[in-house]
Amino acid sequence: MIKGIGVDVVEIARFAESLARTPGLRERLFTEYELSIAEERHPSFLAGRFAAKEALAKALGVPEGLAWQDVNILRADNGAPEMKLTGIAKQRAGSGRIHLSISHDGPVVVAMIVIENPRG
Repeated sequence: MIKGIGVDVVEIARFAESLARTPGLRERLFTEYELSIAEERHPSFLAGRFAAKEALAKALGVPEGLAWQDVNILRADNGAPEMKLTGIAKQRAGSGRIHLSISHDGPVVVAMIVIENPRG
């Protein structure tokens, strides 16, 4: 059974400009791990991670108290993105399985989340 669905689209250049002009924004939005693997990458990498976090918030019903640091987007052994949740995000997602897809095309990135309830 589907517990939640969320989608978000981010304009890459606009997001990169926001990061450049807002001191500390990177550290508020992303975990140390995410920042460590983003250093030499195209701005679309962090834009995709942000879109995924926004999509998760929508799939969870935008819970009060959700912190971006509670959502860590890792890289699976096969290179696919996967989420590790803590805090309010983990509490709201429960034991549901999170399916995440991030795609880049030209000036935009899109992320989609489906949270599947483990009971069927």
